Amino acid sequence: MKKLSTLAVAACMMLAGCGTMGTGANGTNGANILGDILGAITNGSGVINAITSVIGLDKLTAQQLVGTWTYSGPGCAFTSEKLLAKAGGEVAAVQIEQKLLPTYQQLGFSASNTVITFNNDGTFASKIDGHPFSGTYVFDEANCKITLKGMLLSVNCYAKREANGISILFEAKKLLTLIQTMSALSGNANLETIGELSKSYDGVRLGFDMKR
Repeated sequence: MKKLSTLAVAACMMLAGCGTMGTGANGTNGANILGDILGAITNGSGVINAITSVIGLDKLTAQQLVGTWTYSGPGCAFTSEKLLAKAGGEVAAVQIEQKLLPTYQQLGFSASNTVITFNNDGTFASKIDGHPFSGTYVFDEANCKITLKGMLLSVNCYAKREANGISILFEAKKLLTLIQTMSALSGNANLETIGELSKSYDGVRLGFDMKR
């Protein structure tokens, strides 16, 4: 959590540089501002891990990917540190996941109905909102890219290490295709959030945080 601590220190220094931690002219308390910043970073049950907001900075090996992973919440990351910084840094990533959370809840994703198993023999079996999706996969460790090939569709996604597991992330259009195909949710108004978020941020990848 080194980066999280650094961010907290930076926030304290920024507030201290603006004066005391007392009440400002607009009635806002400095301590409350710091609390809001830290609250955004650690909101809920670990909505996002602030030290892993970019795909490829902390790579998985093929062996580490093997196993059964269950849904723990919405996931997002950026394709580069430059694009993350442009979007507003880790706090922007937190906000994206916060916006996705109610959408995912309304769509019904849960640990019991959204799960994926990667096997050593290159096969996978999964459920997306309770609907089965299985086939073969190829994992490109260098680019953190997974190609999932099933009978209904083939889709590319990305694997990112998290403090408590991994994230499986997609380009927004691919995620929409996957959800619509597997869950028969075409036309669901809640899916609009996914598309709108992708339009608002360059290089963002959206998907699922998973844990064993």
